[in-house]
Amino acid sequence: MAIKKHGALRKSGKSTVKPKQQRHVHEFEGSTQLAEEGDDRHNHRFAGITGQAIKSGSSHIHEIDLTHTDFLDHFHNLKKIRTGPAIPVGNGKHVHFVTGQTTLNDGHVHRFNFATLIDSPLKP
Repeated sequence: MAIKKHGALRKSGKSTVKPKQQRHVHEFEGSTQLAEEGDDRHNHRFAGITGQAIKSGSSHIHEIDLTHTDFLDHFHNLKKIRTGPAIPVGNGKHVHFVTGQTTLNDGHVHRFNFATLIDSPLKP
């Protein structure tokens, strides 16, 4: 039988670490800028969830580590990208601006600029 004691689960005399709760993240979606020329000119779409908030000065940032964009005979990653600080948008909500470039694949990279969605959109 499991007994909850001081936020940890105890089972048969052993402590089990309680799973971490998600605290503060943002959804995001975007498109890369065009790359290559002629018939090969294209862009990619992506979507995901940022990492947890990371304290930065008087604000905070988030890290984005996206494994794949959409696939157009190849894909790109958004690795170790960091958002800018929080930008207030009213009612206690905020977004983050993100700029960077994808990983190199098929001989090219793509630049991107986007803003995250607001934090906790269903909370008042």
